[in-house]
Amino acid sequence: MTAELTRGQNHPLPRARLEIRVSAGTPVVAGATLGDEKGTIHGVDRVAHPGAPTLPGLEVSRQAAADHRLAVDLDAVPDAVHRVSVLLALPVGGTGPARFGAVAAPFVAVTDLDGDEVARYTITGLEAETAVVALELYRRQGAWKVRAVGQGYAGGLAELLADQKLSQAHQLAASIHEAVASGLARSVPAPPAAAPAHRPDQGTAPQGGPGTPVPPVSAYDPQGASVPGPQTPGVPRPYQDGPGEPADSGRPSAPTAGGPIDYSHPRRQNAAPPPPPPAVPPAEPGRPARPVAGDASGWSMEERLYNQVWGMFEDLARTTAAYRSAVDFAESRREKELDQALSDPRSRIGGQGDAAREAARSRHGLLVSQAREVLDRDVAQLVAEAEVVEPALPTAFARWDNPVWHAYRVPMEIPMALRLGDLHLPEADRIRIPMLIRLPLERGLWIDSGRSASLDGSFADSHEMRRLGLETAVAHAARLLAVYPAGEFTVHVVDPAGSGAQALAPLVQSGVLAAPPAQGAAGVAEVLARLTQRVDLVQMALRAGAPDALPPGVDTSQQLLVVNDFPHGFDDRAVNQLRYLADEGPAVGVHLMMVADREESAGFGPLLDPLWRSLLRLTPVADDHLADPWVGHAWTYEPPLVPPGSQVLQQVLAQVAAARRSWGR
Repeated sequence: MTAELTRGQNHPLPRARLEIRVSAGTPVVAGATLGDEKGTIHGVDRVAHPGAPTLPGLEVSRQAAADHRLAVDLDAVPDAVHRVSVLLALPVGGTGPARFGAVAAPFVAVTDLDGDEVARYTITGLEAETAVVALELYRRQGAWKVRAVGQGYAGGLAELLADQKLSQAHQLAASIHEAVASGLARSVPAPPAAAPAHRPDQGTAPQGGPGTPVPPVSAYDPQGASVPGPQTPGVPRPYQDGPGEPADSGRPSAPTAGGPIDYSHPRRQNAAPPPPPPAVPPAEPGRPARPVAGDASGWSMEERLYNQVWGMFEDLARTTAAYRSAVDFAESRREKELDQALSDPRSRIGGQGDAAREAARSRHGLLVSQAREVLDRDVAQLVAEAEVVEPALPTAFARWDNPVWHAYRVPMEIPMALRLGDLHLPEADRIRIPMLIRLPLERGLWIDSGRSASLDGSFADSHEMRRLGLETAVAHAARLLAVYPAGEFTVHVVDPAGSGAQALAPLVQSGVLAAPPAQGAAGVAEVLARLTQRVDLVQMALRAGAPDALPPGVDTSQQLLVVNDFPHGFDDRAVNQLRYLADEGPAVGVHLMMVADREESAGFGPLLDPLWRSLLRLTPVADDHLADPWVGHAWTYEPPLVPPGSQVLQQVLAQVAAARRSWGR
């Protein structure tokens, strides 16, 4: 059965050797790029185009044409390649159309070598774009999938390649268009064509091509609607942290027509090693692979798990986007059909009108049920993956109720990331995606204690929200202390009115704080002055090129300042110091965590707007305020609170305090 894809939707690939067929209403240039897990292209020798049409496991057309057949052998692509992006572009300088919006929607289909279609996609919604990423084949859990992308670029091939982080994007785009225009690419003789199985529609547009009604693209515009979250490990960054970019493969690439030759040593490994073979037998063809914890790429199990979590995050974002797009299409189609039925006065009354309305509703229900079936299939696979990944997570990635905390020991090395909570979407409430953010922190945290609705729809009053906000901040601070080696992380607390004594008790009683919580205006001024001076000293040392030339007594560990009950007890000078720490501190190891209600600080006016924008906003109750970097969904964030009655926080902090004492701090 052929899968009819909409933008963002994916489908498993049953075999490695495939053909990608392209049909457009005008001659187009077809090409493909080989990228890492983030889609980054590491050099022009990772781009197959008419001037250099062959790469390991990939061959594209040698000229601009209205119909193309691209050959793919996924088993032959380099191990460092995780995404094969199929791109189309309008030739430059010809007499053809100047934009995709002026021609019929391009159609792409993935087929096996017998010509049987696996998946098809009609790229609708293009207007001023002159280049588009049509599909991507990507590696997931040891198997390959195809995803409908349909992301267009008004800036043409140069903008498309630059978006995939190719440093020579403009030069390569110019050479591709020059080769097509001059006929240089067509001078390369084509290899003997394999004899395909005879098909009745051979020589015509593939079935379901332009003109066939298909669901439209999502309302999300990938060129402008993405909202960064923690900068992904390395991703979105998550939200501005994202999986680190694996280095280019160490194996030499085959010489390509017009392309450079890789002279690297054939046995020198420059890239991150591939994941170990799964401990379970492979899935049957056409069925999802059985999930395995740590099957993403990376140098260590920690990195593999981290990249796997971000892969789950992206898959859930895109499959939900495809579902929402399909539902929107079904609703718009139903409304259009109802309008057409009612526009004829003869069909407004009587059985004919009732039949038309019933048929429109029936088609709507069928489209929605089909979209829901695909979503449920993808979510079920992600749930199965989460069930094996969650128990395997290391301490820094694990929830407080994970048994790994019962075997906690103070680490010897800093982990690559930290879990700050969980994320989920309303369409897939069964699965929670860990919210991982890279360490060291690249931005401060703001625990919003403003009045907010809780998960059950009830509202917490301001006093309750301040209490929950500080408890959440304590849980975050404790986790940061727990994942750093002894003596490598120091926590300061400012509580001007002393209102947070109960919530701060775990930190105070365990002895993990650098000093008792600072109270009163004098205490606030002293702590802020000391941390501001530390930022100044480290900055001067770095600028002078002598990072070790610091005065005696300067604490070189990472510093975290927890500010409670802001803005009470803060004057204008203190506010400016907070802004300075938020802006300049993270680069030199000083981080800010504020528990505050923005409305209560409205008296300072726009002075504080840059402060709030520089901090990552989190909430002490479930709230849908965080956006992913791919399609911009509003994800519901749930804070990582300690289970009621659990003593895990006290036990962990006791070990941290003992390690600090033995370290001499």
